[in-house]
Amino acid sequence: QVQLVESGGGSVQPGESLRLSCVASVNIYVMAWFRQAPGKQRELVAKINDAGLIIHGDSPTDRFIISRDNAKKMVYLDMSSLKPEDTAVYYCNGGSVFVRDPGPYWGQGTQVTVSS
Repeated sequence: QVQLVESGGGSVQPGESLRLSCVASVNIYVMAWFRQAPGKQRELVAKINDAGLIIHGDSPTDRFIISRDNAKKMVYLDMSSLKPEDTAVYYCNGGSVFVRDPGPYWGQGTQVTVSS
């Protein structure tokens, strides 16, 4: 059974940075970060395949950078200049198809709260 475990969430003030990490139990071709803010639908932040190609969500920003370490079976999301509207539960996602839709594997989610 594929497992994804996120870490790195927390409460920060506007303008601060966070790094989210996700480790997979197996190598996964496509790994991604989605987020779900209160009262909103879950949305794609970014996806990355094992060659480093990236698909961005509908609201791309250079404040968020996705990366991965294939040898460690990990994907990261480096978030900088965080804003209150970035507050959400961030989910790690994995799958075998490099499309915008989510793959079948989900982590439990990690809360990111940006507030002064």
